[in-house]
Amino acid sequence: MLDVCHTCRMCLPYCPSFPDLFARVDRDIARGASTGAEKLDDKDIASVVDNCFQCKLCYIKCPYTADEGHPWLLDFPRLMQREKAQRARRDGVTLQDQFLGEPQLLGELTAGPQARVANFVNAKSLVRKGMEKTLGVSSKFPLPAFATEAFPAWMKRHEEAEGVGTAGEVVLFASCYGDFNVTAPSIAAVHVLEHHGYRVHVAEGQTCCGMPNLDGGDVPRAQLKARQNVAALLPHVRAGRPILVPNPTCGYTISKEYPELIGGDDAIAVASATFDLMKWIDVELRRKKKLKREFPEPLGKIAYQAPCHLRAQKVATPAVQLLEATGAEVELVAECSAVDGTWGMKSQYYETGRKYAQKLLRGMREAEATLYASDCPLSALRVAHELDVRVQHPIELLARAYGLPRAAK
Repeated sequence: MLDVCHTCRMCLPYCPSFPDLFARVDRDIARGASTGAEKLDDKDIASVVDNCFQCKLCYIKCPYTADEGHPWLLDFPRLMQREKAQRARRDGVTLQDQFLGEPQLLGELTAGPQARVANFVNAKSLVRKGMEKTLGVSSKFPLPAFATEAFPAWMKRHEEAEGVGTAGEVVLFASCYGDFNVTAPSIAAVHVLEHHGYRVHVAEGQTCCGMPNLDGGDVPRAQLKARQNVAALLPHVRAGRPILVPNPTCGYTISKEYPELIGGDDAIAVASATFDLMKWIDVELRRKKKLKREFPEPLGKIAYQAPCHLRAQKVATPAVQLLEATGAEVELVAECSAVDGTWGMKSQYYETGRKYAQKLLRGMREAEATLYASDCPLSALRVAHELDVRVQHPIELLARAYGLPRAAK
């Protein structure tokens, strides 16, 4: 498969993996040791794999995939993932990946009244440098703060709007980030959905989607979480409720990875009922002319980043259509943030990630917008940090246009 990539080279600009791969193959060819990738050793392969940040863009552009009907069935991201899993199985999961693989646990322990202390401590440069030295988390990467009230706690005290349930019922999979870090998108999603007559459920017993574990090669841990989520979500699916996911990475994991990761009819049923939040609103409300069109608060010009994991689901850019429906002018920036899961947080890749994010940062800067948006929370962190702007989820901006209650910043 690596020979195919070396010959094609279409994906050269996407991530560090491809120039690394091509340079190593060219090295062996130049010295007469090979005609292709057959002489790459374990160190060569590990370097190529570790430089992949799983944006998935190479897969959706590749002409040799199953999705394109090609018999070669090439899947570069999954091959990279498999090698990392085999290495983790052989050598163990690194401490760095163990730490970054448990956002749910960190959130459960830290979100709430104690978050103020944790956020204060985490903001200290000495603490961050200590984390970098011991855990390999870059002291320069802007770690998300923990919420002083977790989203599940907010849901328990939330009073539903009038008319809720008249249009139907849905399940919101807010993600670890939306539950315990930045809860404003989750709260905004509830308000917008209730505004259109939907009752919003949160599945009891759900946990992290498992993608952070896959990033570190910890397949057994990812499978454990996948099974837990399928068990939690399946009763809602059987009741006819769609699963709406604001975070593109989590949506991708549940809908694309779970059937491969754990298999079985239940996983397939949950995957089939899982939708990106903005895509579902676009299809079920805007396209079916059920979207309410009273927008008392104008939004102006918005610079919107289309996340890689949203494009990898091949659902286009529904947020653009929805935000334009409010009367806003939207500048689409379809460039990668090079964070993609946990990769961009790692100290050894932070500067490389910044290099690959420059097209995104330049596009967002040159838009000269009044508001900035991205469905991806980690992309939002990078853009906010680099450009010193506030980046919101498009569902927050939609709620704002409706004049619905806003969550605390």
